[in-house]
Amino acid sequence: MKMLNKYVLLAFCGLGLSAAPAAVAAKGGNILPAKGLTAYGRYRLTEAKQLELISSAVHFGFSFEGTQCEIFASLPGADDHNYLQYELDGVYQRRLRIDGSSKSPLVLTAPGPGRHTVWVYKATEAHTGPIFVQKITGKQLKALREPAAPLIEFIGNSITCGAAMDASEVPCGTGAYHDQHNAYQAYGPRVARALKTRFVLSSVSGIGAYRNWNSDGPTMPQVYEKTDFQEASPQRWDFSTFTPKVVSIALGTNDFSNGDGKRPRLPFDSAQFVGRYLDLVTLVKAKYPKARIALLSSPMVNGQNRTKLQNCLTAIKTNTDAAHPADQPVALFFFQPMQPRGCGGHPNVEDHAIMAKELEPFFRPLVAGK
Repeated sequence: MKMLNKYVLLAFCGLGLSAAPAAVAAKGGNILPAKGLTAYGRYRLTEAKQLELISSAVHFGFSFEGTQCEIFASLPGADDHNYLQYELDGVYQRRLRIDGSSKSPLVLTAPGPGRHTVWVYKATEAHTGPIFVQKITGKQLKALREPAAPLIEFIGNSITCGAAMDASEVPCGTGAYHDQHNAYQAYGPRVARALKTRFVLSSVSGIGAYRNWNSDGPTMPQVYEKTDFQEASPQRWDFSTFTPKVVSIALGTNDFSNGDGKRPRLPFDSAQFVGRYLDLVTLVKAKYPKARIALLSSPMVNGQNRTKLQNCLTAIKTNTDAAHPADQPVALFFFQPMQPRGCGGHPNVEDHAIMAKELEPFFRPLVAGK
């Protein structure tokens, strides 16, 4: 689809105690072009000098003076819609829907003057499609960088994406699949905020280690190196962009899934799962030789399958540790059983908060290098 030369005007503004910006990446002005922004997550600067937001929760920040600021953004097609979400002065606000056919600006104004800090996040995953940012306008704009801190990369499936978790605006079973996405509130970003670390999400709904929810592939080992996690994509991600302290991998839910019940599905194969998962761990270690690897189970896999998944992850740890004796050992975390309350059997916003609380004491020593 051809990209429209139309932009949705999003204005983020409001009052509140201003959070101290981590760093200033641009001089104050009334126009901040996309190329002046610093993005965290998977992104691309297009030939037209637009910032293409790709992965779940990919984000950028800026500050402005006064009562109004505007973000110009577009989508690939007129029939598309997508979502951004944002923090204002350190406080989460809400999701903002972008319609590809919209010509009307969406303007928010603050009830009073002052300097404000904004962090903008892509609420949806890479497979939903990109959001293109052209520029930001406002008074005394300054692009922001995150403060120096350890970074966690969260690799996973729809749970890691924050998919099907937020039905506050569009009820479960209605709208498009991505209408209930809320990457900001997913367990990974929550853990990162609690531990004051940075984060990126590398996640795809329905994906597995050796098979997907209702197909044999392409699986995460096959698409991890592609910028948008699409096997046919010519764009390969530059892994020197970020250097994570910890890489968390949470796969298995879809490998264990019975799919839609219509497509023939063989029983779960432990040997294939362990083998392909090991391929992914090996690939990750090749990209980030110094990163600590953490393997997470799934809160959606229960009963005998829960035990089987834990045994598989333990085998992956044992094999990896034996193959890399000089590296820090792989860390394992097993979620407590959960009855998810989101859409389609996924965790909802409150469930993700519970998961994050479970994970905080697990990740704290890992990001500290212990």
